[in-house]
Amino acid sequence: MSRRSLAGRMHTDFRAFVQAQDFPCLGARAAVHRGRYLFRVYGEMGSPAATAGLARDLARFAAASGEVEFAAFVAAFLEPGPEDETAFEARLWAQLQRLSDADPSPLWAPGVGEDAGAADFAFSFAATPFFVVGLHPASSRMARRFGWPALVFNPHAQFEQLRADGRFGRLQEAIRRRDLALQGSLNPNLSDFGESSAARQYSGRAVEPSWRCPFQRRTD
Repeated sequence: MSRRSLAGRMHTDFRAFVQAQDFPCLGARAAVHRGRYLFRVYGEMGSPAATAGLARDLARFAAASGEVEFAAFVAAFLEPGPEDETAFEARLWAQLQRLSDADPSPLWAPGVGEDAGAADFAFSFAATPFFVVGLHPASSRMARRFGWPALVFNPHAQFEQLRADGRFGRLQEAIRRRDLALQGSLNPNLSDFGESSAARQYSGRAVEPSWRCPFQRRTD
């Protein structure tokens, strides 16, 4: 199968994954249904070529997304194949570190912190804050168990708009109720923004209380 054909299959599978009747994240379902997302395929996760392509495409998405409701950028990778959760988590943070190092903006996104251990942390790229959701075949969370490794970049602006409109709490409650019905339990890392570092949720693994995020913002 050619790379182009495989990328098309991955995109089709992603749409089917998110649009499944029991998929819990209503925001992701809305983004796909309304066509307010971008899906891009790269080679090996964390490689220089993948990082360069992702940096270029994510910068363009950040510039165009603004405050569009239910928007997302999906970066899917051809490699590696199925891994355990610890291996995927290491790759996720290695990719985000390299992506951050390639950030064209010298400024961290306003309104969020750059310390990955702090409660106000959010990943920043092109001066835009994102909540990142990792997907991979070996995830213990069924809502994260996609056939290829992928990173979903969700702009924080949409969450702030939902809060301002008074809809965020209801949406969050509905998502957690659906996740409980699908999995039988809630992800133990779940917390509201400002309670603990969102970095604990990115990979989907139930990280230990003593876990420390390996990410550090480049300072040179």
